[in-house]
Amino acid sequence: MRINHFNGPEVMNLISGKTIQLSALGAIISSSLLNAQSVSKDSASGSIQTVEIIGRKSKDYISDYSFAATKTAMKNKDLPLTLNTITKEFIRERQAFQLGEVLKNISGVSPSSYYNQYNIRGISQNEEGQIINGMRTRQYYFLQPMTSNIERVEVFKGPASITMSSVDPGGTINMVTKKPLPDPRHEISLSGGSFDTYRITTDLTGPLNKSKTLLYRFNGAYQNAKSFRDHINNSGFLISPSITYIPDEKTSLNVEMVINHLNGNLDRGQPIFGAVAGKTDLNSTPKSLNLGAPDDFFKTRELIIMGNFSRLINKHISFNASYMKQLWKEDLQEHRTTGAFVPDIENKPISSLAMMQFVQRKQNWATDNLNAYFNFNFKTGQVEHQTLIGYDNQIWEKRKGGLQNAARGFLMKDGSVASSYNPANAELYETILYKGITVPKPNVTPFDLSPGAQNYQGADLYKTNVTTQLPAALTTTHAAYIQHLFTWKKFKVLSGIRHEWFKDTTHFKEADESSFSNNKFLYRLGITYSLTDQINLYGTYLTGYQPQSNTVTLMPNTGRFTGSESAAQFKPLTSDLKEIGVKGRLFGMLSASLAVYEINQKNILINANNPAEPDQLIQRGADRSRGFEAEVTGYILPQWHIYAGYSYIDARIVDDADATLIGQRKENTSKNSVNIWTRYNFSKTSFLSDFGVGLGMLYQSSKVPWFTRGFELPAYTTVDAAVYYTLLQSKVQLALTVNNITNTSYWVGAQNYLRLFPGAPTNYLLTATYNF
Repeated sequence: MRINHFNGPEVMNLISGKTIQLSALGAIISSSLLNAQSVSKDSASGSIQTVEIIGRKSKDYISDYSFAATKTAMKNKDLPLTLNTITKEFIRERQAFQLGEVLKNISGVSPSSYYNQYNIRGISQNEEGQIINGMRTRQYYFLQPMTSNIERVEVFKGPASITMSSVDPGGTINMVTKKPLPDPRHEISLSGGSFDTYRITTDLTGPLNKSKTLLYRFNGAYQNAKSFRDHINNSGFLISPSITYIPDEKTSLNVEMVINHLNGNLDRGQPIFGAVAGKTDLNSTPKSLNLGAPDDFFKTRELIIMGNFSRLINKHISFNASYMKQLWKEDLQEHRTTGAFVPDIENKPISSLAMMQFVQRKQNWATDNLNAYFNFNFKTGQVEHQTLIGYDNQIWEKRKGGLQNAARGFLMKDGSVASSYNPANAELYETILYKGITVPKPNVTPFDLSPGAQNYQGADLYKTNVTTQLPAALTTTHAAYIQHLFTWKKFKVLSGIRHEWFKDTTHFKEADESSFSNNKFLYRLGITYSLTDQINLYGTYLTGYQPQSNTVTLMPNTGRFTGSESAAQFKPLTSDLKEIGVKGRLFGMLSASLAVYEINQKNILINANNPAEPDQLIQRGADRSRGFEAEVTGYILPQWHIYAGYSYIDARIVDDADATLIGQRKENTSKNSVNIWTRYNFSKTSFLSDFGVGLGMLYQSSKVPWFTRGFELPAYTTVDAAVYYTLLQSKVQLALTVNNITNTSYWVGAQNYLRLFPGAPTNYLLTATYNF
């Protein structure tokens, strides 16, 4: 028996204990895979309870189901919210090795910098916005994670408050890792390309015994790469083994580990010369110019251990429990700007001389996640019910021993260092001459932005004047929640409530330990109405909540709150989402969605942009983002794939201590963006049957930088292309991707005159993949 288009309940009603094949445009998934993923069928309703089919052979851009959104196997079409998914097939074809390369393909999502930092629907992320397998992590702020062990990347738009707790108002990025498969599959890839980029990845999976009750998967990756930017290196390796045990069709246990070591540099962006509001030339310095020094480094070491247990108790009740332990440490040394220009003796900024600081930092983090829930399925008359009752616990610990040393400020004649310059006491400062101009002597050698200038960057001449013992801290969250989905005729109503208890402890296990607590009641309501079997209308309302914790590095600032007081001095961030939309399948081949939304957030914590105190934080009153999104994914023809989206965002500041900002557009947000990627396989043309081609386009309208409105980042359009070839119908596939083939000059984001983030010029990557 063969089913051409997978629909969960329809497939389950056809299962009769016989061999079954699911075919999606030529891909075959065996019945053993269904069993391996804990498929269960309620004979009364014919519904899937806990199921996920992964490891497809098809090159399909459509992912029909999500689990993290509601902690149940719910069709994306039925979700009363916007969910964008990038599958591993799409990741492979785009040769997207790092997370940022994946997310640029999702409408309404754009990078804010070179860091692991994104803007979703006009809302800048905190680090709580990235999770793995539905569990919160302390993510790499600066260096982007590799994607070689990722099955798909899901972006849930809006505050996903009920099932994911304290996550960002704009949206949540969920990285779903690859799990073992019951059929042997082995792959190794070698890549090389521009900027001395070299990579090797492997993906191995299959059964460990004849009965296929014990399965394994192993993913590994290594990269050594430079950049078009000066003094930048991005190398590292990832190892991720996974084991699944399936003793029977009602029980499954999965354990996986991720070891991720990244060695790179913090690229703080391009400074520009001659900063004058309204007259700034973004090309006044080379896009390759980096204020960092050749011997700077940023190293992270990460270990994640995850486990998941699921049990079908009977046809009405199932139980699921997951646990994650993450250990993370960083070791940093960098030269970076304070965000200001060096003043002359009269305290007027010299726009060719960047004020610098030297920073060294070490710290360790540990994260624990536990979530457990019961799922109840039952009927009352014509109404089907699915009730989920659960408990979540997250613990973030900033461990004792963290230290940050910094050299910055100005040298005094008495040998001390002043944090700032006061022209009223100019005679007390050491001075130097710069192009005939007398300036107070900075502690760290300034960076001369003038063309052809020679700059020296070393740590031997600096006086460390700021030493901060990063206090140990502990943040704990406990939450109990109830979610209910009822289906009646053409209606589905998804409701949920969650009560969350939050505690932050500063100077954890020390004599001066102090703490503060918060608790919040959250709720969601979403309604879906089926116009037809393939088209759904929906509306939703969500609330969100984020206590301000000093264990979190807050974006978009690059510092952190490290004082003796707790972050309790800041009000919690609150948010809500109102959204209506339509989703559906077109012609059985394309998945399409349209959405109109409004997001409100209050008490936003941002960097004060104070050069004298680079780690100082302030709180903004409120922001509002309204917009429209459209997306289409799937097949135009069986051999012609497409992924495309459009986003319109009107994001505004609605309340701020600075009255001049009220009503102004939000920073680092494009009003209009368009992304398209399409691939065509010449499978029906005999002499070209081994070839495929890909073509992509990305358009972003203009942006305003984070900390200055004195200039604007212009709109841009980039074009990418790819060629795919199966070598003489063998097990070897070649892929050549050329990005920015028009060599467009553009910037993805900016903070101020000294931190712009230019996009890469034309570059290529060639990959050879061998399947065995």
